[in-house]
Amino acid sequence: MEQLTVGRATLTWLNGGVTHLDGGAMFGVVPKPLWSKMYPVNEKNQIELRSDVILLEVDDRKILIESGLGKDKFTDKQKRNFGLLEESSVEESLAEKGLKPEDIDTILMTHLHFDHACGLSKHEGDTLVSAFPNATIYTTETEWHEMRHPNMRSKNTYWKENWEPIQDQVKTFKEEVEIVPGLTMHHTGGHSDGHAVIKFRDGDEGFYHMADIMPTHAHQNPLWVLAYDDYPVTSVHAKKDLQEEAIPSNYWFTFYHDAYYRAIKFDEDRKIVEELKRERYEYK
Repeated sequence: MEQLTVGRATLTWLNGGVTHLDGGAMFGVVPKPLWSKMYPVNEKNQIELRSDVILLEVDDRKILIESGLGKDKFTDKQKRNFGLLEESSVEESLAEKGLKPEDIDTILMTHLHFDHACGLSKHEGDTLVSAFPNATIYTTETEWHEMRHPNMRSKNTYWKENWEPIQDQVKTFKEEVEIVPGLTMHHTGGHSDGHAVIKFRDGDEGFYHMADIMPTHAHQNPLWVLAYDDYPVTSVHAKKDLQEEAIPSNYWFTFYHDAYYRAIKFDEDRKIVEELKRERYEYK
């Protein structure tokens, strides 16, 4: 498991599972000859996308960023369509750190699409229960409403199985909330109407977790946004503004979906100046 220390915070990437989604959808209107130079594509025109939860340890708090793909949440058809080759083993990853799901006190959900939220609940016999029963789960008020009342387009990504078992644990915010000193969540919209990003600052150090505003290192160009985005122009402006905040401060950008990098620092030309790579392995 890769780790990164930023100020008084330690980040550890846990195994949240992997999907393979259509590269064209992940890069929207960007031509394939451009994006495929930045991010590898397979023979099905799919790109590998991790869903790896970040354990954030700060001020004696045990915080998760996102929740992974969960276990036994997908039908065989969905596994084929989403290129799901590996389900979550977050609980096993926590055990390697000497932790149990009950030790997690906070979960920061940038949004509640299935690939971020399936790990919030788990099966106990025929019942779905909270996977992290002692955690307060933060998400935006807008996202929580959309999760429970999806429209004809979003109902395919907001699943009741992911919210019904944890609804009593959810705490919402409108535009911004501070979790601990220096650690904040901010409503951006864009990818979804309720999408949020996470910022951490401690002295001269910090990281920005851009979630699906910048899901991989190859999405660093502000104009390269997803066809999945509900409000792509909002994503463009949010990404540009956030980069203009973080890059001059030499902050890290952390990733949930990137199959190659866990975290990166960019220079003013958006070239990589420091990196934490993910250990690669072959799927069984």
